[in-house]
Amino acid sequence: MSKAPGNIVSAEVTPHKSSFKKYIPFLLLAPVFVYYAVFWLWPVLSGVKEVFTDLNGNFTLTGNFELMAESDLFGEAVFNTAAFAVVSVILQYLIALVLAVLLSRKFKGAKLMMFVAMIPMAITPTATAILWKTGLVRDGWINTILMNLNLIESPLVFMDASGFNAVLMIIMIDTWTVTPSVMIILVAGLQGMQRELKEAAYTFGANKWQIFKDITLPILKPSITTSIIMRLIAAIQVWAIAVMVMGYSKVPFLVERVAFYVDVVPGVDTSSKLAFTYSFLTTVVVLLATVLYLRVSRQGDKRGGEKT
Repeated sequence: MSKAPGNIVSAEVTPHKSSFKKYIPFLLLAPVFVYYAVFWLWPVLSGVKEVFTDLNGNFTLTGNFELMAESDLFGEAVFNTAAFAVVSVILQYLIALVLAVLLSRKFKGAKLMMFVAMIPMAITPTATAILWKTGLVRDGWINTILMNLNLIESPLVFMDASGFNAVLMIIMIDTWTVTPSVMIILVAGLQGMQRELKEAAYTFGANKWQIFKDITLPILKPSITTSIIMRLIAAIQVWAIAVMVMGYSKVPFLVERVAFYVDVVPGVDTSSKLAFTYSFLTTVVVLLATVLYLRVSRQGDKRGGEKT
């Protein structure tokens, strides 16, 4: 009978301690939640509020979107952003895939080639813009090299490019800058591929293309998905290279329009509304593009599983 009270006390204390332990992870993560709530969630909600209110603070569902659609260079910014995202992602992925497969074979000089290919990653965006801008001017190093090689008779005027030609020039610069980072992701994915798989495939009569299609690409699928999503998000948000090389409004993009209304015309009453609306549209486009790619990728996996 004397032990019963002690058992009752221990039975009462144990659930209290165990329930308190459940909240310890949440208490440890609380500073992170507070930080994101103050410095991320609150600014995002404030920006969304600006998108759906007019200059007088009244609610409007489509007013700012109509204002954005009527703004200068809106259609061109949408087209340039879409063209840049599609062409640059495909081009950079193909070049990075070829380089990754080539470097994974570890031939003589592969380390030197890897080092050279990674040099653009060490150059800051500002330095990259200066480097290419000094090359694209009339008396720049690109024209100098081409004329010394007798490939052209007179200097090419790259900086006068407009429309899709200007977009292609920005794609060229971005490809030179970003391809090494995509290549590194794919090289890391190839590191996990076992040599025995290739040897077994050769034993059963598979050729190099069949091995690449049926072994290498499936193993690279997670790395490919990661690299494409990262590049797609970054491509939709391109603006810095275009502005630093060509200047504002020469090659308009969605995010370039945000910077334009914030930096160039901050005194206009509608400039802040246009900047917030462009930012909101860019965020929606990024989310839709990511979800669409993931859905298409998963459907491809399901079809592949059904065929096997």
